[in-house]
Amino acid sequence: MLQINPHINFNGNAEEAFTFYQSIFGGTFTKLMRFKDLASDDFPVPAHEAEKIMLIALPIGNNVLLANDVPEILGRTNENENRSKISITADNKEEADRIFNRLSAGGQVEMPMADGLWGTYFGMLRDKYGIEWMVEV
Repeated sequence: MLQINPHINFNGNAEEAFTFYQSIFGGTFTKLMRFKDLASDDFPVPAHEAEKIMLIALPIGNNVLLANDVPEILGRTNENENRSKISITADNKEEADRIFNRLSAGGQVEMPMADGLWGTYFGMLRDKYGIEWMVEV
């Protein structure tokens, strides 16, 4: 079956963010590669970027949340970009509230969890890493 997996770029704090997400969603990282793991004569890695994340993967339900740190040579990623959100569909209001409250800790609530006009229980937030989320039942 076709699957869509969101991939997030970070400015050097991908591992910290994914440890935070893992504390909310559970699970085990299925991939964790650092830039130093790919270093070679053809792909030199500066010492200050060696421990940064080349690829990290956290399964959530039937999907996988992916990320990497953007090497400094490519410039910083825009942490205030608002063209896309990650949407989470919970099984019930209690699960939605738990996920929403934990993701929004240290972040900014854009729309608190509430019964929506379209018949769902819904909320939106930007987490402390600048990633935007929608949570609904």
